Amino acid sequence: MSFDSLGLSAEILRALSEKGYTEPTPVQQQAIPYVLQGRDIMASAQTGTGKTAAFTLPILQLLGQNPAPSVKGRRPVRALILTPTRELAAQIGENVTEYSTHISLRSLVVFGGVSINPQMLKLRGGVDVLIATPGRLLDLAQQRAVDLSAVEILVLDEADRMLDMGFIHDIRRVMKLLPAKRQSLMFSATFSDEIKALANGLLDNPASVEVARRNTASEQITQFAHLVDKKRKRELLSYMIGHHDWQQVLVFTRTKHGANHLAELLNKDGITSAAIHGNKSQGARTRALADFKQGKIRVLVATDIAARGLDIDLLPHVVNYELPQVAEDYVHRIGRTGRAAATGEALSLVCVDELGLLRDIERLLKKPIPRIALPGYEPDPTIKAEPIQQGRGSRSGGPSRGGAPRGAAPRGGAGYSRDANSGGRDGRAPERRRDNDGSSRPARSGAPRRAAGSSSSSYAGNRSGNK
Repeated sequence: MSFDSLGLSAEILRALSEKGYTEPTPVQQQAIPYVLQGRDIMASAQTGTGKTAAFTLPILQLLGQNPAPSVKGRRPVRALILTPTRELAAQIGENVTEYSTHISLRSLVVFGGVSINPQMLKLRGGVDVLIATPGRLLDLAQQRAVDLSAVEILVLDEADRMLDMGFIHDIRRVMKLLPAKRQSLMFSATFSDEIKALANGLLDNPASVEVARRNTASEQITQFAHLVDKKRKRELLSYMIGHHDWQQVLVFTRTKHGANHLAELLNKDGITSAAIHGNKSQGARTRALADFKQGKIRVLVATDIAARGLDIDLLPHVVNYELPQVAEDYVHRIGRTGRAAATGEALSLVCVDELGLLRDIERLLKKPIPRIALPGYEPDPTIKAEPIQQGRGSRSGGPSRGGAPRGAAPRGGAGYSRDANSGGRDGRAPERRRDNDGSSRPARSGAPRRAAGSSSSSYAGNRSGNK
């Protein structure tokens, strides 16, 4: 199937052709016709399957074909795309710019962590497509810098991630600013009962799009688990990177401090590394990602801020230095490799404390993860499991399976843990701090995400680059 069979306009097809995209991914094949028909959508697809192009392409076409009259002398916001993180917002913004080359539309990306004044000035000039993180959008609305009363199409991207990060109150507040009559599209990697409840109040007779069995890892990812003592993980990781000459490795840790510490140790081992997490400035995160994509550093150590955000073309290796607290996050982490037609390898270093977490992951995948072992790195059978430390931001409780304390982190795992003084966006927090969105809000971690979907040039959207 080609893009011209989906009912896309000549302008959109021309932009796709200029980027070298000829063949839509399955989620694009299913979703684009529904969006063009004006249907609401509830879409689930594995990460890396081209979800961004599945909604941006038809939205741009609908807006381009039906120009709206100006409101108070300027262009109204006609399409609103909500994302959980600033990296994902920026990447979607790039896709919109690429695909709208031959359409007279204006787009703008707004997120925290940068000055709000330039964003306010651009909004005054009129914007057709607004890509935003919830916190900054509400800040702009509070300052009367944005009017959402003319929004025709709403996209809630990474809906499950939004809820995991505690954005449910923000989403509901944004909904009150939108017209009741609109087209709404919800895209998510997974659909929990909580997500379905949100969809029931948001969507009107939605079309269902699901291109892969839920909570499954790509068949193109080869998965292994190596049982090793916690104190020898870094030694084993350094050995495997050097012995196999891995040149590009994404490594996940549970905590920000752990990411910094591991990157420092790997650099001491002569393996160029950098850490990326919610406490890093936007500039530092952008530089680290760019250096990783350009091959200037071999290892990028990340918390779950990156689990659904990094789009690195043909990334060969993902390592779970520490298993995530929530099994679903394992799928999102390893989904950074094996995207679209590419293949990849995911290795998990598992200590005795994490055996329960490993069983949870295997139960979710409905299959065992093959064990590998390197001579000299076998775990010491006399070491007993201990509770997993989640850092200062977690809630404490009694031990649970695998040594992890019950209730150790809010839904979404340690990568999403809140600081002790944080609360909801509705002002309940006694202390306001900066989160991944960057607005003045309680601290939350987030995940960058490259939006559109395939490592092959024949697919629309999954492109690498230095963001």
